Amino acid sequence: MTCCEGWTACNGFSLLVLLLFGVTLNAIPLIVNLVEEDQTFKNPISCFEWLFPGIIGAGLMVIPATTMSLAARKRACCNNKTGMFLSSLLNVITVTGAAYCLTVSIQALAEGPLICNSQGNRTSSCELSFENLTAIHPESFDLQWFFDDSCVSPTDFNNPSNNNTTASNWRTYSLHFNSMENKHRIIHFSVFLGLLLVGILEILFGLSQILIGFLGCLCGGVSKRRNRIV
Repeated sequence: MTCCEGWTACNGFSLLVLLLFGVTLNAIPLIVNLVEEDQTFKNPISCFEWLFPGIIGAGLMVIPATTMSLAARKRACCNNKTGMFLSSLLNVITVTGAAYCLTVSIQALAEGPLICNSQGNRTSSCELSFENLTAIHPESFDLQWFFDDSCVSPTDFNNPSNNNTTASNWRTYSLHFNSMENKHRIIHFSVFLGLLLVGILEILFGLSQILIGFLGCLCGGVSKRRNRIV
């Protein structure tokens, strides 16, 4: 097996792991919402998991390139220009899906869960549109909804004086699911931070395979040439 085929097979395995990881992460808030409310899309943790960044972007859109890359070793897909070109083309879809996952994750981390919004934890505040998704403001990406003592308005608490606790005290109890607010913040932060990393890694693996594919096209099928020499 040539280095080209070896790298392609390695890419395929890496994309498979990231694919499964992305789908699992996206499913976590959906499952939690289903368990809590006994029905879907009622008081969800956030709107962004319903855009399916991990299931569609980092999942379904990555399957074609993953399948092609895993088949490279057994079916000798690197032996001709057509196979290498197809590998590059499918990875363009991978990069597009990963970019979608990355965009949704950044927006989700910037806004935080629904419980931190003034509209409250209601589906009526969800506006699942591409225009809202692309309206990213870098200055709002400070994660204050996660690091502050509380992201909920003091009027929403039975005891407003509890909001004056220090950040160190907040970290002492917030790492446990002892309240609805903490539970939603931790799940939201963990899920979309993980999807952000998945999106970045899938973009890197996809771009590397696109480069390998174009080099394979220029070389006319590296494995085939090597077999002729042998």
